[in-house]
Amino acid sequence: MVSLIRSQARSVVSSMAACGSSPTPCPLSRFSALPNPFSGFPRIWVASNQIRLDEVKDTQLGVEEEFTSFKEQQNVPKSGAGMNIFDELKQRFLSFKKHKYLKEWEHFRTLAEAQSPKFMVIACVDSRVCPSNILGFQPGEAFMVRNVANLVPPLESGPSETNAALEFAVNTLEVENILIIGHSSCAGIQALMNLQDDEESSFVKSWVSKGKVAKLRTQAKANHLNFDEQCRYCEKESINRSLLNLLTYPWIKDRVRKDLLFVHGGYYDFLNCTFEKWTLDLEGNNIEEKGSYSVKDHEIWC
Repeated sequence: MVSLIRSQARSVVSSMAACGSSPTPCPLSRFSALPNPFSGFPRIWVASNQIRLDEVKDTQLGVEEEFTSFKEQQNVPKSGAGMNIFDELKQRFLSFKKHKYLKEWEHFRTLAEAQSPKFMVIACVDSRVCPSNILGFQPGEAFMVRNVANLVPPLESGPSETNAALEFAVNTLEVENILIIGHSSCAGIQALMNLQDDEESSFVKSWVSKGKVAKLRTQAKANHLNFDEQCRYCEKESINRSLLNLLTYPWIKDRVRKDLLFVHGGYYDFLNCTFEKWTLDLEGNNIEEKGSYSVKDHEIWC
């Protein structure tokens, strides 16, 4: 492109030079006589018998230097943190394409037609908690939604992106497992535990208040603990409350009762890199009346 512009510039300059000794202006273009529609911008097409050959040569040198400088600038690596970040993302994507996508082309071709994940995962938005990373979920294996403090509001709370995702996962994709993943040092749970009734509302406070039952149970059972320990207790209690909230949706409860769907809790402690997993056990429990629950298949991976 630069070579083409330089060639055109030399052609224009040569035409101007030919006009240097002419007593009349040299018509460079049939449009040169038209008024300039860009008011305030200098006109770049000059045809005048006052232009001298040495001035034309100076103009030519200036044009060539400008284009040389432009070309050199194009070869200078982009600077700035933003560009470096996206350069890194670009390399990651190209690596994924080369080492994953192209090597597993048939698999991704099948995924392009439809998805049939076995898991619905509800996790926190915390950047340190990435289910695909810590549990190795591959494309097509888990349908995911992430929100602050990995909460599942009960049916009576009304529509949200979380229950919309649940509805699609359960009724359309017919997932077999719902896994709610909480984690250590959760800022959302800390906000819940710090929440005051007379406090001015915000988006975050309004959302985490949906976990108020977990907060009340934590205060009742762990009041003797310090604040950090209470938060840790509530991080796990809120997972179990969310598991129970899942059963307020008839289309979830029905499939759970028929053993077509299983609901699980998970807790990722990134301070010592351990993962707890358990399954809500409905046998012999009257959850609707007492709000109690029991779990089974409790494991700690470390």
